[in-house]
Amino acid sequence: MATPVLKSVLIVLALFQLAPTQPPMVANSWTEPSAHLTDFEVIELRRYTVKDDARASFAEYFEAYFPEAIEQTGAIIAGSFFERNHPNGFTWIRGFHTMEARATADAAFYYGPVWREHRKTMNDLLTDSDNVLQLRPLSPERGVTILPAVDPLAEPDGGSGIVVAFICPIKANSVEAFAKQAEGTFANFRAAGAREAGVLVTLDATNNFPQLPIRTDTPYLVWLGLLRDNETLEREMTPVVKNSIPSLTATGLLRGAPEFVVLDPTPRSRLRWLPQ
Repeated sequence: MATPVLKSVLIVLALFQLAPTQPPMVANSWTEPSAHLTDFEVIELRRYTVKDDARASFAEYFEAYFPEAIEQTGAIIAGSFFERNHPNGFTWIRGFHTMEARATADAAFYYGPVWREHRKTMNDLLTDSDNVLQLRPLSPERGVTILPAVDPLAEPDGGSGIVVAFICPIKANSVEAFAKQAEGTFANFRAAGAREAGVLVTLDATNNFPQLPIRTDTPYLVWLGLLRDNETLEREMTPVVKNSIPSLTATGLLRGAPEFVVLDPTPRSRLRWLPQ
């Protein structure tokens, strides 16, 4: 009869034999975002103005302190950028799953320890933080693309490529009509080498965290795209944008001229050009 010690040894050996010989398959975190990084129904396009010669410092502080702190509230920083034709412009995109989640996440962050510690440093570098559009996806499948976080080993130089935003001020009660009219333009953008990264329109909802103002001169439609490089921007995309503006204006559905904004991803920007 086996002794108690021998029985224990046999049990351990049996467990090792039952264990898989190959490591379990795991998602490639560089190319596949986590499941919770989907279905952001509330999007803020936040265009800040920083003090002269302070933009690089602001970006370093921003990326050092805030992406993970905001993600832990259930929100997400979808991307952060230097506005190319505005030397003091720092733009970032924040997403929330719902309006209720927006209020909860903002309260958790802005009344929390990270913001309390660093708010004076950040606010002292800003001259304006009120240029904010509150948006929603035009349709469920056209929300902002949430890419995996920048991998410091696979992407040692940080986020690459170019992000472009085509911002259209629309007349009241004309969002759906304009969006249909603009589909041909968006197809031309894609044909010029842009990957569509979201089509957003004004979200008509009360600001449920009024400590952070949002713009009220609405509605807007915002088309977001990803470009590989400057050659694609200058030789392909820019001419198509210029040629598209007259036809969009001719719809009679705009309140003003569309704005084409070129954004260079900051080193840790999720929204950037990836090979896949």
